[in-house]
Amino acid sequence: MDVFEAMRARHSVRKYLDKPIPADVLAELRTEVDTCNQEGNLHIQLVTDEPGAFDCAMAKYGSFSGVKNYFVLAGPDDDGLEERAGYYGERLVLLAQTLGLNTCWVGLTFSKKKAHIEVGPGEKLVMVISLGYGATQGTAHKDKPMEKLCRAEGGMPDWFRRGMEYAMLAPTAINQQKFCFTLEPDGKVKAEALKGPFSKVDLGIVKYHFELGAGPENFAWA
Repeated sequence: MDVFEAMRARHSVRKYLDKPIPADVLAELRTEVDTCNQEGNLHIQLVTDEPGAFDCAMAKYGSFSGVKNYFVLAGPDDDGLEERAGYYGERLVLLAQTLGLNTCWVGLTFSKKKAHIEVGPGEKLVMVISLGYGATQGTAHKDKPMEKLCRAEGGMPDWFRRGMEYAMLAPTAINQQKFCFTLEPDGKVKAEALKGPFSKVDLGIVKYHFELGAGPENFAWA
């Protein structure tokens, strides 16, 4: 599938099969991790064959099972870290989906002590993303009406509507969709994170979806 099909097909998965990820697939994921780290000034890591992070009471409470692979989202502890982690983390999530893998964004329900995480001086851990072959393909989340998630006075261009349609497919913490896109009079798009857990991470995720749907050639961020 291509990235647009991946956005529609991808849902959060918490239960995984005991099935190793082939070496060529891991190589493609690692190449993308390196690219995302360079472009986004991040310290994302791909950890494989490591069950410890999800071998804890919190993970069981969160209904996780069979997790042996995960992305670690970390980077320099600055004001833009969470949004960048969301943006580039979702880029990895959608690539994984095109490669036949499943994922789930995880903020709290894993063991930081057992996880294999590298956080350097001045860096901060944001979240992890579970990765593997899902026991299921997950289920779609419920969406808020589009008009509650955006503002476009004077009419909504087709490119803006497409951007919103794909932004609404994006995963957000506890499906809260705490974001708002505004089409400014000058044609630029303003994206805001509203109050809610991990809403700044969510903002990065939905901005990546919006860019893909709207087409970066059609607009600029305000």
